[in-house]
Amino acid sequence: MRAMWKGTIGLGSFGIPVRAYSAIEERGVALHQVHESDGGRIRLKRVCEVDGAEVDGDATAKGFALPGGDVVVLSEADLASLPLPTASSIEISAFAPLEQIDPLHFARGYFLEPEIASTRPYVLLSEAMQQSGKVAVVRVALRQRETLAVLRVRDQVIVLQTMLWPDEIRTPDFPFQHTEADVRADEVRTAVGFIENLAGDFEPARYADRSRAALEALIEAKAEGNEVVQPTAAEQDAGVVALLAALRETAEEPAVRRAKAAARKAAAAKAAATRAARRAETAARVTE
Repeated sequence: MRAMWKGTIGLGSFGIPVRAYSAIEERGVALHQVHESDGGRIRLKRVCEVDGAEVDGDATAKGFALPGGDVVVLSEADLASLPLPTASSIEISAFAPLEQIDPLHFARGYFLEPEIASTRPYVLLSEAMQQSGKVAVVRVALRQRETLAVLRVRDQVIVLQTMLWPDEIRTPDFPFQHTEADVRADEVRTAVGFIENLAGDFEPARYADRSRAALEALIEAKAEGNEVVQPTAAEQDAGVVALLAALRETAEEPAVRRAKAAARKAAAAKAAATRAARRAETAARVTE
């Protein structure tokens, strides 16, 4: 695993040095946009809409469009100058029961590994949170942006779970919320009975990504059936055609030159004969 962040868990003036590793690894089947006829990869380019020029990554910046159409351009140096007190520290603000936090707030998870010298305080914090039944509400800056998060314990490892800010959670507004719906008590009891019959411990290993499995099976079947294209075939064919044309032209050059020379000689002979005939005709007229 490769650490994506290094810093400290800060509690007052005390800090526990840690490294953060992404806790998830998405395993979707990677599909690319290709040209349907020959399988050639379609590449997207950065093109400036003002002058139409292709722009290198080094020449790009961030921009904020103002209502009047003007754009505030922000360079990497501008963004790096922003004050981020939590750029290298996970700042603990409070401790709270996990059940009070709506899972809708959770974004991404990161495993925190302690530096060797900070193993004991790391374990102490982990044990204290487990026994208290609380999680730590924290602030941390990742990728130049401060985010709200919690520290919780999973299998003795402290997990940094980033969260959305409260104003990033939308308020649902659906027509059914304003509709009266009467539900009888016996219907509720029946539904509860169904739920109880299906209830059990959550075992993640029992679940698999069926859509990914189906896509992998489809790809494998097409590959085994030789339903494939060679993206370089068209380019190679074009190269072969061009090579043959060049060889043909080269091979035909001597014959073409000979044919042109013979045509020039025939034309010259015909012109000479015409001139001789005209001279003879002129001489005959003089004699008369």
